[in-house]
Amino acid sequence: MTDKVAALQALTPNAQWVLRGDELEWLDTEQTQPTDAAIAAKVIELQTQYDSQAYARSRKVEYDKLNQDEMRFDDLVNSTTTWQDAIAAIKVAIPKG
Repeated sequence: MTDKVAALQALTPNAQWVLRGDELEWLDTEQTQPTDAAIAAKVIELQTQYDSQAYARSRKVEYDKLNQDEMRFDDLVNSTTTWQDAIAAIKVAIPKG
């Protein structure tokens, strides 16, 4: 999905249009076609939102490497904090924001 497509979908959900390269053909009779400026502003807004979540995507990769259920169970049985320590280490290595 291109940035312009995401912007159009966010600005005008369920609208009918065709994008050929960078050329937009507006087919919808219910919704008004957004201006180029509105589309460009939405592209920037969506990119900013995406960029602000980079830490979360990076953390998820690391969290997925852990066998968290087994770690929590072992911590419960052994009175340890292995799981909490692993999560804390990921948060330190990949800080928020």
